[in-house]
Amino acid sequence: MTLTLYLPSELAYRLAQEAQRRGLSADEYTIQLLEQSLPPQDQRTALTTLLQTWIDEGDPVEQQETGEYLIRTLDEDRLSSRQLFPPELKGKTW
Repeated sequence: MTLTLYLPSELAYRLAQEAQRRGLSADEYTIQLLEQSLPPQDQRTALTTLLQTWIDEGDPVEQQETGEYLIRTLDEDRLSSRQLFPPELKGKTW
């Protein structure tokens, strides 16, 4: 795959300097950075399977109660008095 990136000059300079320090081309170093930053393919598959298992085996009543608890807690523990999940918007925006 070919990918063209337009980097800000300062970022391009830092990338080139670090690649040179490591004895790599900027392309090689960029690929290393991407490989280090992205989760391994098998890890994503394992996590997806685990999450799907939780969804499939979950108790719908417990999931509903947990969701309501999380929404209530997020609204109560705020510096602002504005609710993240106002009751009048339930089913419309969340």
